[in-house]
Amino acid sequence: MSESDVTRDGVRGARPGREAVPGVPAGRGRRGERPVVPEAEFASYYGMPVLAEPPWKPLDIAGYLYLGGLAGASSLLAAGARLTGRPGLAAPAHTAAAAAVSLSLAALVHDLGRPARFLNMLRVCKPTSPMSVGSWLLAAYAPLALTAAAADVAGRYRLPGRAATAASAVLGPAVATYTAVLLSDTAVPSWHEGYRELPFVFAGSAAGTASGLALAAAPAAEAGPARRFAVLGAVLELGALHTMKRRMGLAAKPFGQGRAGLLVRASELLTAGGAVLAACSARDRHLAAAAGAALLAGSAALRFGVFHAGVASAADPAYTVLPQRERLEATRPGS
Repeated sequence: MSESDVTRDGVRGARPGREAVPGVPAGRGRRGERPVVPEAEFASYYGMPVLAEPPWKPLDIAGYLYLGGLAGASSLLAAGARLTGRPGLAAPAHTAAAAAVSLSLAALVHDLGRPARFLNMLRVCKPTSPMSVGSWLLAAYAPLALTAAAADVAGRYRLPGRAATAASAVLGPAVATYTAVLLSDTAVPSWHEGYRELPFVFAGSAAGTASGLALAAAPAAEAGPARRFAVLGAVLELGALHTMKRRMGLAAKPFGQGRAGLLVRASELLTAGGAVLAACSARDRHLAAAAGAALLAGSAALRFGVFHAGVASAADPAYTVLPQRERLEATRPGS
């Protein structure tokens, strides 16, 4: 090439360079270059989880969720039995509340490592922290439940016993459901996305387990409130759980897969079956015992299922990244 071949417009006789537009594939009759790198599709965050898995021990914390629900709902059932003159129903409900709250505290302390860590949680009271509020709630509720049970067993100290029964019944619903708020307040997708319905799921589950124990232990003639409580709890639990899974979208997927899926399906069958048996057990003691066993097992399966679903969602980055992308796309203009 000589200097005369170079003109103001470039090299004479040379083809002009192509200006490829990134992201626009070359089509028939169009100029452009085929993208070398295909459009990215999310599959994994370098194979690593975005969130740290909850460090809680399954048996301790899922058991803590279950026992807290049993304790709170049993106090409510015991107060109702006292008001309606059913000592045969009140006695097992009082005992269940005292035993369950004691075991739930033991499970919590075992997970924390030593009792001093639980006591440290009581050094401050932070109303915006479900953990802080829950700690104080347990610290106030446990002595009341134990006092009510002790007075019932002793058959004395009626006035303190009645006061403790009433006060524990007031705190009982909060004890049974605050753990749902605690889970929803975390960044774990399958717990956080269920913040609207999970307290109702736990409330229904707590009613089911408390009534299940009462059905198994109380005389059939006095177990009428427990039967109605069982049916009401099952309807609330199953309805709220169905609504929650339908609304959560992708975050509901762990509730139908793996260990969590097996547990949740088992809980639905046991709870529904237990409620039907409870409704038909007015004159059959064996049927009432079977209903109680099914409701107790169904509630336990639900709490463990919810726990494992949350752990599974934290381990898979898809449950964190994809919903964030969907929310980002939804906020863009013109979407």
